[in-house]
Amino acid sequence: MSWETVIGLEVHVQLATNSKLFSGSATAFGAEPNTQASIYDLALPGTLPVMNEEVLRMAVSFGLAVDAEIGKRSVFDRKNYFYPDLPKGYQITQLEFPTVGRGSLKIQLENGSEKTIGITRAHIEEDAGKSLHEDFQGMSGIDLNRAGTPLLEIVSDPDLRNAKEAVAYLKKLHSIILYLGISDGNMSQGSMRCDANVSVRKKGATEFGTRTEIKNVNSFKFVEKAINYEVQRQIELIEDGGRVVQETRLYDSDKDETRSMRSKEVANDYRYFPEPDLLPVIIDDEYIAAVRATLPELPAARCARFVSEYALSTYDADVLTSDRAMADYFEAVVTLCGDAKLSANWVTADLLGLLNKSDLSISESPIKPEQLGTMISRIKDNTISGKLAKTVFEALAEGETDVDQIIESRGLKQVTDSGAIEKLVDDVIAANPDQVAQYRAGKDAVFGFFVGQAMKISKGKANPAQLNELLRNKLKAD
Repeated sequence: MSWETVIGLEVHVQLATNSKLFSGSATAFGAEPNTQASIYDLALPGTLPVMNEEVLRMAVSFGLAVDAEIGKRSVFDRKNYFYPDLPKGYQITQLEFPTVGRGSLKIQLENGSEKTIGITRAHIEEDAGKSLHEDFQGMSGIDLNRAGTPLLEIVSDPDLRNAKEAVAYLKKLHSIILYLGISDGNMSQGSMRCDANVSVRKKGATEFGTRTEIKNVNSFKFVEKAINYEVQRQIELIEDGGRVVQETRLYDSDKDETRSMRSKEVANDYRYFPEPDLLPVIIDDEYIAAVRATLPELPAARCARFVSEYALSTYDADVLTSDRAMADYFEAVVTLCGDAKLSANWVTADLLGLLNKSDLSISESPIKPEQLGTMISRIKDNTISGKLAKTVFEALAEGETDVDQIIESRGLKQVTDSGAIEKLVDDVIAANPDQVAQYRAGKDAVFGFFVGQAMKISKGKANPAQLNELLRNKLKAD
């Protein structure tokens, strides 16, 4: 039997403001438990919420970035439920009138085509605290530092059809969020978390199957693994005669499985009603235009510019612009050396390889753009060859800072003297008469042997272009 997967994502983005959504208390990751909980977070009697205006600006900027409808009138609601880490007994959120309405996002599929994913809404809400279960010997502790932290919950339409599409969508969202500067997007610290609603149905069916929600997945890799596991679980369950129950599940990365957490609540369970202590938020076209004027060049536009301005492939441009800091790094390198293609090759291959191996972000790179730009300039002016540049790159990665000093101290300067290279070529030809005969008899592959011998004798310092030209001319001569 053929099955189709239907996935919708709810992405919770912790907004990077200096204060909470409805109180002025500070927020910083990693602080001692309960050192950043205000009297409002603790729900002390008589406390009243005051809207953080910066949160509104961030939400509107996201909406504009995904071509969404902006709610000129948005309303806060109370979502009632009991958790130990929710002192008020309710969460302030937006139900029927969110700040951001319908929008869309284009993602790249594995086959190179594009797919548009609908965004249902993006609403502002406050985060809850955190239950701590370690080191309490059968009890739980409550940390309310996170309570009241502003979140933007981005809800997609059920347009995703497999785990890889879901990850592509998440990465695109992550990129936009970083470009806008509204969050650091650090998934391991909870700045961006994902709930995945997953169901399956027979191929060709139009009705949705019963969905389960996988809660709080905090990495791209785990999102893919969790969805794949849940899809297989549901298919096997149905094919064995069972039925899928609507519920919330957790993903256990150690066991690579999802497990039941609780039955899935519906809107009626939360007893929503308008927040009586907050007036509706009213904005006008002038406010929206002012926020639009602050938007940076977004990933899609920057990618298109890299293709047209720097003559890069769409693939290279997409890799370079997926991260704002990487795109900035690349442009700094190009400004210094003037060669976009060489810069793209070194950044996407060598630099990214180094960073991935060391699990570093581009902002933590041991090689600064000024150093890489200088090194590429030395390739261009024939001071070093591309092969010798690998040695320079390794030295920079290990902490050395001066490109020219590395070249000088290691004797890496390329030999460009035509007389010296000609002598080198003559010596190689004279020492290998059998290979000369083979080449002149039509065995062109032997040419690589001569290049290798010459490079070996010159310790890689002979200018490759000059060497190749001289070799071909000498070998053609009788």
